[in-house]
Amino acid sequence: MEDFPQRKLLSALSHGAIFFSSTIVSIGIPIAILLISNDPVVKDNARESLNFHINLYIYALIFGLLTLVGIGIVLLIALWAISIIMPIIAIVKILSDRDVLYRYPFIFRLV
Repeated sequence: MEDFPQRKLLSALSHGAIFFSSTIVSIGIPIAILLISNDPVVKDNARESLNFHINLYIYALIFGLLTLVGIGIVLLIALWAISIIMPIIAIVKILSDRDVLYRYPFIFRLV
């Protein structure tokens, strides 16, 4: 039997991990949830969250290098706003429907 409150909590926690820290902790929480949970919806949400966090790091590295050209600052500010807004949207969607897999737009799915 599936535990639906636990499904919501773990899925929301994996998407909200970016608010705890912008370091390795934000990647460590979805990895831990991915390894611990047996629920396929929770695993899919943790995998999607992990992909989003990895993409943010890749984009931040690229945009950081573009600061040498001059346009990187604007892109880093936009990336910062996206890193706050998109997880909030994901958490709201997950808490409203326990069976939903939130898919972030415009990311590469590496995991």
